[in-house]
Amino acid sequence: MGRKNEPSFRIVLVDSRMGPKSGKALEILGSHDFREGKGNNKINGERIKYWISNGAQISETMNNLLISEKVISGKKINVLPKKKPIVKELKEEAKKEAVEPSAPVATETPTPTAPAA
Repeated sequence: MGRKNEPSFRIVLVDSRMGPKSGKALEILGSHDFREGKGNNKINGERIKYWISNGAQISETMNNLLISEKVISGKKINVLPKKKPIVKELKEEAKKEAVEPSAPVATETPTPTAPAA
């Protein structure tokens, strides 16, 4: 739904056996307009609570939206994954090994002896 650069979304209940983009929603639970100042959010909180109590699972983004709209209570979930820190220690260790040559190891070679006759 919506137009270019004007996103709006339907909040729907979909069976897990059907794809989310199949268009076969069991129930339309509301709509949400992300543009600020519109106030066009229509969320049926009673039906959402009913389906959650019956075992329906909500996505992380939907969880955060319902908390913002005060339909449910709880902490928001970080939807975006955390960035992995750059591993500088491994690079530093590799540089140290390259700079410090290891001490030469003395190896003994067995001296051949003449066979006893």
